[in-house]
Amino acid sequence: MPRSERSVQASGKPQRASDGRAGKARATSKAAPKSGAAASSKTAAPEQRAAELREVLDYHLYRYHVLDDPEIADAEYDALYDELVRIEGENPELVTPDSPTQRVGAPPSDKFRKVEHPSPMGSLEKVTTSESLEKWHQDVCKRLGTSEVEYVTEPKIDGLSINLIYEDGVFVRGATRGDGYRGEDVTVNLRTIKAISMRMQLEKGEQPPSLLEVRGEVYLPLSGFNELNERLVAEGKKPTPNPRNAAAGSLRQKDSSITAQRPLAIWIHGLGHKHGLPADGHWESLQWLREHGFRTNPFAELHDSVESVARACSEWEKKRIELDYEIDGIVIKVDSFEQQRRLGSLHERPRWARAFKWAPMTATTKLNKIAIRVGRTGALNPWAMLEPVEVGGVTVSRATLHNEEDINRKDIREGDIVVVQRAGDVIPQIVGPAGEHQPGTKPFKMPKECPLCGTDIVKPEGEAMHRCPNKACPSRGLESLINWVQAAADIEGVGEQSVRQFWDLGLVRSIPELYRLTKEQLLEVDGFGEISATSAIESIQASKQVPFNRVLFGLNIPDVGWVTAVNLARHFENIERLMSASQEEIEEVEGIGPERAEAIAEWFAEDANRELVADLGSLGLRFEIGDELKPVEGPLTGQTYVITGTLEGFTRDEAAAALEGRGAKVINSVSGKTTGLIIGEEPGNSKLTKARKLEVPLLDEAALNDLLAG
Repeated sequence: MPRSERSVQASGKPQRASDGRAGKARATSKAAPKSGAAASSKTAAPEQRAAELREVLDYHLYRYHVLDDPEIADAEYDALYDELVRIEGENPELVTPDSPTQRVGAPPSDKFRKVEHPSPMGSLEKVTTSESLEKWHQDVCKRLGTSEVEYVTEPKIDGLSINLIYEDGVFVRGATRGDGYRGEDVTVNLRTIKAISMRMQLEKGEQPPSLLEVRGEVYLPLSGFNELNERLVAEGKKPTPNPRNAAAGSLRQKDSSITAQRPLAIWIHGLGHKHGLPADGHWESLQWLREHGFRTNPFAELHDSVESVARACSEWEKKRIELDYEIDGIVIKVDSFEQQRRLGSLHERPRWARAFKWAPMTATTKLNKIAIRVGRTGALNPWAMLEPVEVGGVTVSRATLHNEEDINRKDIREGDIVVVQRAGDVIPQIVGPAGEHQPGTKPFKMPKECPLCGTDIVKPEGEAMHRCPNKACPSRGLESLINWVQAAADIEGVGEQSVRQFWDLGLVRSIPELYRLTKEQLLEVDGFGEISATSAIESIQASKQVPFNRVLFGLNIPDVGWVTAVNLARHFENIERLMSASQEEIEEVEGIGPERAEAIAEWFAEDANRELVADLGSLGLRFEIGDELKPVEGPLTGQTYVITGTLEGFTRDEAAAALEGRGAKVINSVSGKTTGLIIGEEPGNSKLTKARKLEVPLLDEAALNDLLAG
C-alpha cells in the first residue's frame, strides 16, 4: 500500500529514567540497502528487480514507522511501490508473502482457526498503590536474595494482545492471546498493519533466529478512532464505544480488506520464545527489537530503584492524556532475564512483572435527563444529568453533550445506561450507550422553545447549534456577566456563584451595574463579610484597566472571540473608529469575512449597544489600544497559528493569549502562511481539510505545550 496512506504514529528509542544506569544496547542506525532501488537498473530481470524493490521498501517502512526518521518523500516511496505492483502484476509467480504489496487484505474467511503459541502468554497481576508496589518489590528482593534489582517500565496499552511468529526473519503467523495457550490465527489481517514488519531488518551477514516469538499490543489511535466512528455513522452503522473495542473488531474482521481500511498500529513490548537472543535483559531486548524493525514504545524506561518506578507510575497517570492512544496503567518488569528465570511464575502469572493499574477513565451509569443551558450568545447547550459514578477517581454526576447532531450520532437517549469517559480534570463526556436501549427510550430532540423565555428556537443554516434569537432573553444578560467576570475582566474574588447571587437579588443585571456596586450592598449578600466585600469592590474597580481587546471580547458582540477582539483592537486602535466603521472596512481586519463583518457592524449600529459602550466609557473602562497589544518579541516571533476544537488544558482564548505572549500571531483562518493548526477535540472540518490540502503541520495539545515551554 502506498506510504501516503499509512497511519503516522510517533516512534522513538526507549528512554532511560533519570536515575537508571546505562544500558548496553547497540546503536539503532542502519545503512540503506546496498542494492537500493534508486541506484539499481530498472532494466534488471524482473525477479532481481522485485527483490531489490522489496528490500528497499521494507527499509523505508522501517525508517518511517520504527525510527520516525524517513529518508525519502512519500511520492518517491509511492513510485517504487507502484513499480513493484506492476512487476508482480506482470509476473504473479514473483509475489512473496512478505511483499509490501500483500498488505491490502485477502478474500473473506468463514472463520479463524485456532493455533497454539510456542510459549504461553501469561497475564499479569496488578498493583494499584505505591504500598502494594513496594510490597511486591520486597518479595522480589527476598526471593532473589538481593536488593540489586533493575526494572523496566512501559505504558500499558489498552488494546489487543498479539503473538507474532517469525521464521528465519520472515513473518509467518500472528494470533490473538486467546486463553494464553491457543489463540485465533489472524495472520491475514495482521499483514494489513503497516507498522508490523513482514521481514526483520538485518545487518549485512547477520543470520536471523530460526524462530522468534514477538509479543505486542494492537491498538487504534484516538485520531483514527474518531475518523472510524464518523465513517461508520455516515454509512448508517452504529459507532464503536471505545478504541479497544474498535481495534479488536477491526482485527477480527472476516474480510481483511476492511481491516486494511482501519488505521491500526502496534507497539511491540517483548518476546516469548527467545532462544539465541543476544541480550541479557528486557531493556536490551527492546533495543534489539527496535534495531531489527520492530516498533517499540519510546516511553519505556530503565530504573535502578522501586522509588523511581513509583514516580514514573504517578507521572504517567497525569500525562496519559497527552498520548494519541489509550493506556490504563504501567507495566513493570524485572530487567534481568536471569532474575526473571529464578523468580518464575505462579499459575502462568510471572512473579517478575506487575501491571500498575489506575482508576478506570470510563464507567457505565444511567443517563437520567438531558438538560439545556442557554449560553451568552443564545446557543442551546445540552448536558447530561447522570446517576453519580466514579470515573478516574472522581465522582461524576454530569457530562457534556455538544449538540443535537452529536447526541443522535452517538444515539444517546434519556433513561439509557451509557459509557462515560473522563480525561484529566475536564468535564466528562458520554461515549455512547453501554448496550441495547432501555424499553421506551426515544431519540433526543432539541426543544422548540427557549426554556428561559419561551421564544421559538432557530437553527441557522450551516451551524450545529440551535439558538434562542431573543436578544432580551434572561440568559444573555446573566451569561454575559459571567463571561465578563471570569474571562474578559478576570475579577479576583468574584466568581460565577457570586454573579448568580447578584442577579437573583436584582443587584446586577448589566456590566455597568457591576461597577456601581457598593460595599454596603455586598455586605447584604450571603458569603460576604467586611474583608471579602472590600476586596471584591477593589478587584471590580481595578478591572477597569483591562486592555481594550478584553473589553471588546466581553461585550458579547456576535462571533467576536479572543482572536477577533485582538485583531479588531489592533486594526482600529479605539472604539470611535470601530463604531463608525462600515462593513467593508471591518472586512479588512485579518480573519473577518463578510458575514462576521456584517454582524459586528449591525451590533454597533443598535442604540442599546452604543449606550452600553458610552456607559462603560463614562465609568472609566479602556476603549483604546495600549502598549500591551503591540507585537511581543519572543521565541515564536514570525510564526502564525490557528486553533480549532476544544482543548483540555486551556480555553482557546487562553491558548491564543499564551502563544501571543511568546511572540506568535494567532488568526482564525488557515492559509499557506500558517505555521501550524492546533487541534483539540472535535475540530472544525473546514480548517482541518484546508490545512491538510495546504500541508500545514497539525499539532495536538501536547505539541502546543511543547511550544509554550520553548
